[in-house]
Amino acid sequence: MFYDPRTSVSGLPHSPFNSCCVPRPIGWISTRSRAGVNNLAPFSQFMNVTFDPPTVLFSSCGTPQTDTANNAIETGEFVWNMATYDQRDDVVRSAAVFPPDVDEFDALGIPTLPSTYVAPPRIAASPVHFECVVTTVLDFPGRVPKARGQLVLGEVIGIHIRDDAITADGRLDVPRLRPLARLGYLDYTSVESRFELTVPGYDTLFHNPETLHGTVPDGGGRPTLAGSPG
Repeated sequence: MFYDPRTSVSGLPHSPFNSCCVPRPIGWISTRSRAGVNNLAPFSQFMNVTFDPPTVLFSSCGTPQTDTANNAIETGEFVWNMATYDQRDDVVRSAAVFPPDVDEFDALGIPTLPSTYVAPPRIAASPVHFECVVTTVLDFPGRVPKARGQLVLGEVIGIHIRDDAITADGRLDVPRLRPLARLGYLDYTSVESRFELTVPGYDTLFHNPETLHGTVPDGGGRPTLAGSPG
């Protein structure tokens, strides 16, 4: 089949677009409003952007703007919490719409942990958290109000990984954690298996310490290898 989405619809019972861009990791985002009220919501448009500095983005669609986008833009902070298969029911429950003055962690009974650098709390049961500061916000148009929204990019300034989520050889144990991903429609999946493929130039690219670890600026702003004395 072929159709031009600028001028026609697919003719299928549901648009296939979202189900073609899969799997999409869940952006389970916690924020805190200027008034100090905590918010939690899952977003199915979430991804990493670059690794040095580590940066992620989530897309918040809809008019009026979501509480998550409002809070992140106004305070400049948010936390990404890894959503796993074991947390699937809490993920769906957190998609409910609450008034902005309701603490959604309290309303949903989801335990939290304090963050190190930012105000929004972390989900206690999540094995991985990214503490983020907003760097860029892009408004994008839509032909209908539900399709309008914002791209919120954030630099990751703190990474929490539960100790038992790391294998003996120092890798994240992704199949055991079973992170959730969206498939479109009402369908989800979780990672249960993996395989390796060696890309051309692997020896040169992935044995480069900057590729493996990233860099950090020294006192003069000059990048040095992460974990090195400079």
